[in-house]
Amino acid sequence: MRILVFQHIAVEHPGSLRGLMAADGIAWDTVALYQGAAIPPLDGYAALLVMGGPMDVWEEDLHPWLAAEKAVIRTWVAAGRPFLGVCLGHQLLAAALGGRVGLMPAPEVGVGEVALGDPSDALFEGLASPLACLQWHGAEVLEPPPGAVVTAGNAACRVQAMRVGAAAWGIQFHVEVTPQTVAEWSSIAEYGASLRRVLGEGGQARLEAEAAARMAGFTAAAATMWANFRRLL
Repeated sequence: MRILVFQHIAVEHPGSLRGLMAADGIAWDTVALYQGAAIPPLDGYAALLVMGGPMDVWEEDLHPWLAAEKAVIRTWVAAGRPFLGVCLGHQLLAAALGGRVGLMPAPEVGVGEVALGDPSDALFEGLASPLACLQWHGAEVLEPPPGAVVTAGNAACRVQAMRVGAAAWGIQFHVEVTPQTVAEWSSIAEYGASLRRVLGEGGQARLEAEAAARMAGFTAAAATMWANFRRLL
C-alpha cells in the first residue's frame, strides 16, 4: 500500500505520521511541489496527504503549481478517495471545492485547544474535547465548501476541521508535531515573523518548552487520529 504526499516546503513533512505509516507497512511518495516536481499518475495510491506551507491558496501567480494541485484535490475528493489535508492542505481542500479562504485578523501561533464538534466523527473517534494542539497559521477557511461539515473550531478560527463526504478531512491545526518542529519552523522567515508577532521576543524558546511538555499528548493524539484514518484505507 502506498500513500501520495503533497509537500510545499522541506520542513513541513508528515512528521510523526511517518513513523506511524512505517509501522503499518505503508510506503509513501512525496511530491515536492515547491521544487517543481510533477504530480504522478494517481492510480495505485490509497490516500492523499496534503501538508502545510508558507504560501497562501490564492498565490497562483507566485506558485503556478497551486492550480494543478487544487485540480487534483478536486478530482480525488470527488472520487470518494481518502484525503487528509493539514493547515495549508486544509485550506486547499476548501478552495478546491468552492469554499473561501482568507487572512485572519492576527495569526494563531502557539499551543492551544480546539473543541471537537463531533467527537464521534470517524477521524476524531477516541479523542477528548477540547483537544490540545499546535497552531501556526495566518489564514483560515472563512466559508467551508458546499456540503462540508465543520467538525472542530475555537474562538480564533471557526473552521479548525471539516469533513467532506465520507473520506476527506481538512484540519487547520497540526497533529504531526515532532520534537524538532518548533525549531525547524522558526527558521522559516514567514513562520518566524508570525511567531514573534504573536508571542514576542523570546517566544520561540517558550514555545519550544511548552511543545516539549505537551509532546507525549501530541504524539498520542496523532496515533489515534492516524489509526482512525488508517481504517479507511
